[in-house]
Amino acid sequence: QVQLVESGGGLVQAGGSLRLSCAVSGRGFSINPMGWYRQAPGKQRELVASFGSGGSINYVDSVKGRFTISRDNSKNWLYLQMDSLKPEDTAVYYCFYARYWGQGTQVTVSS
Repeated sequence: QVQLVESGGGLVQAGGSLRLSCAVSGRGFSINPMGWYRQAPGKQRELVASFGSGGSINYVDSVKGRFTISRDNSKNWLYLQMDSLKPEDTAVYYCFYARYWGQGTQVTVSS
């Protein structure tokens, strides 16, 4: 069974940085979509950053130039480096791999 476990969320001041990590267990990385969604209170879930099945990388416009998605195929880890954080980045962040999801990690950015 595939399991995803996120870590690295927390409280940070505006302008600060956080690095989210997602450990994928149960199968090795293969050519499947993977990435990060977020959901803020009262808002729809938003795709933040992702690797496509062909390896392409996509970011939502609001995080371009500030967030960087990466992965370690040898260790089955997925990362999201978040720099220059803004209060509007506050949300629960979820990693996904193919059709599997993590439990989410809270990111709170204070102004």
